[in-house]
Amino acid sequence: MTPALGPVLLSLRGVHRVHGQGATAVNALCGVDLEVRLGELVAVMGPSGSGKSTLLNLAGGLDTPTEGAVTLAGTEISALDLRGRARLRRRSVGYVFQDFNLIPALTAAENVALPRELDGVATRAARSEALAAMADLGITELADRFPDEMSGGQQQRVAIARALVGPRRLVLADEPTGALDSVTGEDVMRLLRARVDAGAAGLLVTHEARFAAWADRTIFLRDGVVVDTTGTPAGPESILTGHAAGER
Repeated sequence: MTPALGPVLLSLRGVHRVHGQGATAVNALCGVDLEVRLGELVAVMGPSGSGKSTLLNLAGGLDTPTEGAVTLAGTEISALDLRGRARLRRRSVGYVFQDFNLIPALTAAENVALPRELDGVATRAARSEALAAMADLGITELADRFPDEMSGGQQQRVAIARALVGPRRLVLADEPTGALDSVTGEDVMRLLRARVDAGAAGLLVTHEARFAAWADRTIFLRDGVVVDTTGTPAGPESILTGHAAGER
């Protein structure tokens, strides 16, 4: 049985994002509406240049809309200054990048603990939280290894632990399986699905339908516009196309 969804964590209302001005202006997003609830994984698909990365940047507070509102955890992102947005990201948002973005000079545990330390958590407490996040993913044995001592799949698991450490409840994943083989990619999706089912909210950018099948809903972007949506939150279709289909 699919767990009941929680309240809306992320909301985009009438969002436009224009890059540049005048004749060189590019409409990256045009009037996008989207809600993501706790316990829900939403996949975003579309051709290159359709606005997927812009959508992810707006959702995580890395950018602000030209028009419309982006609300995260009850706070409108565009109403915050740079410092306020950075604070909100540290406390509410975890990113899983395609190229991992682990710091080579830090161990796995130090990489996972870093966001918490940057948020003012004491080193010992941050390490404790990091080890707990790694334990959830079954990778505590990697704690003292450096990135170049780990496989690609292990590095990605560390990156996921870093995205989920502490109280952050929104997971943004930008092609997290793109650099992995198919088996490891399925493992990563299983981990993301489990974390969302445990109460996080997830937004996944992918170009592969087999990975989007793990999501409750998939939205399709073209030229900055949502042109289609499949699945419904916690509905029968989401069970079939999300959980069950993803495990085939």
